[in-house]
Amino acid sequence: MEPCFYCEENEKLKSIMIKIKDMRWSRVYLNRNQTHPGRCIVACKEHKTEYFQLTPEANAGFFAEVSLVAQAIVNVFKPGKINYATYGDLAPHAHIHLVPKYPDKPYWGGPFADEPRTTLSNAEYDAMIDKLKAELERLGA
Repeated sequence: MEPCFYCEENEKLKSIMIKIKDMRWSRVYLNRNQTHPGRCIVACKEHKTEYFQLTPEANAGFFAEVSLVAQAIVNVFKPGKINYATYGDLAPHAHIHLVPKYPDKPYWGGPFADEPRTTLSNAEYDAMIDKLKAELERLGA
């Protein structure tokens, strides 16, 4: 198997995202680029490159956790819509980007983009993570 930064949780991963929480089937991360406030990634704990490779139980559990994280983002950040994006060409590991979209912000009504890059202070990231963790706990995660 080629190296996978989701499995290794190495410096490359840490430069792109911050771990929020380990769940039963997934790991939840806050994307460091907060062009879309509240953007998170939910990655399978098990190394798979396609969702159909998961057992039915793991598939159902993973997508239930994706839904739970999306609900937490909506409750905390109040976006108009969550966009769900699955890629994997360059990071071949089953994961979903949860991208909050806001009617009064760029990219509403079209595909999201990562520009302009919006980075925050460590304190701002910590505050977002604390809010999301608290909401996930409230929702039973």
